[in-house]
Amino acid sequence: MKVYLAADHAGFALKEELLQYVATLGHEVLDLGALSFDADDDYPDVVTPLANQLASEPEARGIVCAGSGQGEAMCANRIPGVRAAVFYGPQAAVTLLEQEGTPSTDTFDIIRLTREHNNANLLSLGSRFVSPEVAKEAVRLFLATPFSSEERHLRRIAKF
Repeated sequence: MKVYLAADHAGFALKEELLQYVATLGHEVLDLGALSFDADDDYPDVVTPLANQLASEPEARGIVCAGSGQGEAMCANRIPGVRAAVFYGPQAAVTLLEQEGTPSTDTFDIIRLTREHNNANLLSLGSRFVSPEVAKEAVRLFLATPFSSEERHLRRIAKF
């Protein structure tokens, strides 16, 4: 599978680490920038080209690394055909599970569900909230989990 990565200054170091990791998983990896660290860069400048690339290649996936991941997902989700999901890591997932009273104890369920139910094609990582090890596991699951293609999920995505 073709996997595009991008990052702003806050996610640059994590992106560099993930580039090598994704390649070890057997995927074709393409770096859409930033290609060097620039403390003054703006995330839309790397997210928009990534989102446009994903919109033109429905079978590809993308990963963006930035400070919170939120603004990046908002920017990407403005492009038709892009379905970006944010991942903050296990602690955020545990908090959410406790608040909702959900019985799941797998803090990576959010990754699986965004792929299975929403056919997310872009994973937005909050680099200030996840360690490289957690990010690698999230990326592995994101790339390995197929979309369910169930009628109810197809119907819901069509309403986007």
